[in-house]
Amino acid sequence: MQHYIVEENPLSHFLFNNTKISWFWLIVRLYVGYEWIIAGWEKVISPVWVGGGAGSALSGFLKGALAKTAGAHPDVQGWYGVFLQNVVLTHPALWSNIVAFGELAVGIGLILGAFTGIAAFFGLFMNLNYLLAGTVSSNPILFTLSIGLILAWKVAGYIGVDRYLLPKLGTPWGIVKK
Repeated sequence: MQHYIVEENPLSHFLFNNTKISWFWLIVRLYVGYEWIIAGWEKVISPVWVGGGAGSALSGFLKGALAKTAGAHPDVQGWYGVFLQNVVLTHPALWSNIVAFGELAVGIGLILGAFTGIAAFFGLFMNLNYLLAGTVSSNPILFTLSIGLILAWKVAGYIGVDRYLLPKLGTPWGIVKK
């Protein structure tokens, strides 16, 4: 059996592998990180998200999402409604803390450029869940920008902590030196 190597096109190679474009990813990273820090911080300091009333804001949001599962063309799919009802709404205070501190952690990771690809992945995952719950807002924009940050993980944090962190920690497949 003969194996072929499919060469990467020059544009994607430049966007996702060349440190010369890291300034662009810095701007994207700072914007997405700022959005996550603001959203997370507002929740962390709010007693209806973290503290004595933890879970009440999330429960209200989820009940609104569950109301969108009805009709011929629901905004929220039935399977996701089942997940929200049987998993998230059974422990709203726990999930409320996970959401609040998760948003804050993603924002901090992106702002610092630390574990950029991992932080962007978890941000994308949260955006996906908000979209599945029927909330549009800035989620499609942040979702799309997160895809870029994930693809550019090698250079997206180059102007940041990843420049020093990744060579120290390495990757499962090693670092290529030129």
